[in-house]
Amino acid sequence: MTQQDGEEREFDLRWADQAEHKEPSARARMLAARWKENPPDPAPFRADPGPVVPRRSSWVSTAIVLGCVAAVIVLLGYLQTRSPY
Repeated sequence: MTQQDGEEREFDLRWADQAEHKEPSARARMLAARWKENPPDPAPFRADPGPVVPRRSSWVSTAIVLGCVAAVIVLLGYLQTRSPY
């Protein structure tokens, strides 16, 4: 792209930005047509989240995992002592 092409393009962009009437996007036209017949219910910008379910403590989760690991180790040790080989 040459210097002259860049200047022509910049001129075109400035000319387009200065237009008095800008056509809305297809989505904006679709929503305007839909809302003309069925206006949306008013809603806050950010709706309140639903009730928060309290999570288990991280210590409880850690104890459960370590308990399972200990149970597997004990089970494997028991099976190894019971094997005839």
